[in-house]
Amino acid sequence: MGWAGIKNGELMRLAENEFDAFVTVDRNLSYQQNVSDFSIALLVLRAKSNRFVDLEPFAKPLLESVLTAKNGAVTLISL
Repeated sequence: MGWAGIKNGELMRLAENEFDAFVTVDRNLSYQQNVSDFSIALLVLRAKSNRFVDLEPFAKPLLESVLTAKNGAVTLISL
């Protein structure tokens, strides 16, 4: 998308125009941004790291959570 280097708030603004959900492992994002200002669901994976081996187990819970996630709200996904 050419969005490398864009900071969180602006990144969420861009994403809300293109996507239904914003998925991250950044646990601080929901504290750094007023998520209710955005028309996109924020899903936070509580993974050990952003390495594939740590994210792979989140695939099914993430897909299930996307179905019920609400715009302007944070959904925490833990295993």
